[in-house]
Amino acid sequence: MNPIHETRLKIRRELEAPPALRKFGSGWISGVLGMMFGLASLGCVIMMRFPGVFTMKENAALIGHPAFRTGMLVLMVLAFGFSMLNLVLRPSKALGMTGMIATLLAVTFGGASATAVAPDLTPAYFGLDFFVLRLLFTGFLFIPLETIFPHRAEQGIFRYEWREDLFYYLISSMMVQVLTWLSFLPAQTLFKHTSWTEFRGWVAALPFLVQLIAIMFLTDLVQYWVHRLFHRIPALWRFHAVHHSAQNMDWMAGARMHFLEILVLRGTTVFPMILLGFSQTAVNAYVLVVYLFATFAHSNLGWKLRVFEKFFVTPRFHHWHHGIEKEAIDVNFAIHFPLFDKIFGTHHMPENGRWPEGYGIGGHPVPKGYWQQFLYPFRRKK
Repeated sequence: MNPIHETRLKIRRELEAPPALRKFGSGWISGVLGMMFGLASLGCVIMMRFPGVFTMKENAALIGHPAFRTGMLVLMVLAFGFSMLNLVLRPSKALGMTGMIATLLAVTFGGASATAVAPDLTPAYFGLDFFVLRLLFTGFLFIPLETIFPHRAEQGIFRYEWREDLFYYLISSMMVQVLTWLSFLPAQTLFKHTSWTEFRGWVAALPFLVQLIAIMFLTDLVQYWVHRLFHRIPALWRFHAVHHSAQNMDWMAGARMHFLEILVLRGTTVFPMILLGFSQTAVNAYVLVVYLFATFAHSNLGWKLRVFEKFFVTPRFHHWHHGIEKEAIDVNFAIHFPLFDKIFGTHHMPENGRWPEGYGIGGHPVPKGYWQQFLYPFRRKK
């Protein structure tokens, strides 16, 4: 067997180890943390070495700040320590060795003192920094919560098809510049050809919180109908079916979206906040809010939020949208406010606190793997 393929299999077997082999003190937790921190450290060094290629313009000041280098040094120390602990405690050394090698490579290529070695030749870039920071932020936030308060305790962190969804995370992060530019282009073009100067000035002068709530309300109204069309029009459903093909729900499941669906969904929902003239601060805040809301809605959290779920979307609300049961078909389209589903007759939340028994699409027609799923909507239906 190819040594690289064999190593990948060992790492995968370790990550997907049964619960009995993942107990505290077995070295599994330290191995996962060591590998994750080691790879994150290596990713940070790469984007510091090639900032014009792998760094978003918005993050340039952050990555150049001394505090970032201090944090990166702490990250490498943690990666080394956790990897070493795994090597001591666990019979299988795959995770610890991966974390150790990644950390040593990060140190070799400059570590926290790394500087740029190539000029920024073009305005184009890949969002490696966005991927690393996004994964660390959401991982640190949701993995502990899903572990302590799970809806499905048996699911685990590295559940079925976790690699596919992680790859979706990677692609959407690395292509963030293209996705953002194409998504905002229609609204920005129309913005330039409309003259609502006084009205937009009034909107931009509203209190920040009022603007944020207004953006959430208006974009959710637009997204509700666009989302519903993706379910009702067969040609659009074939793209949206990729998202619904996930058979497990957690903080990574929301990343599984076809590239073209992302463009259509984002391209339509940004119209209200761009055309109406909301301030850039409010728009930036909304981008963070909608990202956290979407991650939260897909998460494997079993919280009983009886009062909160009457006004806001919760995991149980959105899980019913992904449910495989007949009663879960074409319900709960909102992403922020269940009010829209109540108004338009698509609201479904069983009073007894029930959750769906399973997720996905009946018969599971969508193929496995990113590229097969990318091509799925374009293939002739048999």
